[in-house]
Amino acid sequence: MPVTELNHYFVRANDLEQSRRFYCDVLGFTEMPRPDFPFPGYWLGVNGKIQVHMGPHGIPNAELYYLGTTPRSATDNAGVVDHIAFLATDPEGFARRFVALGLPMRKRYLAQARLFQLFVQDPDGLWVELNFEGIASEPAWGGDSENYADMPRAGQAAGERNG
Repeated sequence: MPVTELNHYFVRANDLEQSRRFYCDVLGFTEMPRPDFPFPGYWLGVNGKIQVHMGPHGIPNAELYYLGTTPRSATDNAGVVDHIAFLATDPEGFARRFVALGLPMRKRYLAQARLFQLFVQDPDGLWVELNFEGIASEPAWGGDSENYADMPRAGQAAGERNG
């Protein structure tokens, strides 16, 4: 019985409407039908497939609704999840959108895998990774991207290379 795919992740949002706007207006998600849960929130998806659930922080009875976070998780950090990744298309379009919105982003290129990545943070500090597959060479507009090949290996001091 293997796991077959990521179904969704849940965002415990400090500002529910700000988080909804980020995922919809910045990343292109759409609101999806959501059951009548006993707390407010949204289900967001792409191409009719739900991928993000969200609910507000600081509501009564949160311990009944939210299983994986403590009452302080939403304000102290983004929890134990480091980042969430999505496949996407049109990396240059996303980069232009992030610049226009004043959103800091990190760009990474992995030539070996023909993979270009953009990273942005949602309103609660969770890193969202967008993966663009099949990119044969680093795009000219992405010239300031980080290159995995230039990063120190785990256990190496910065600047020390395998040789």
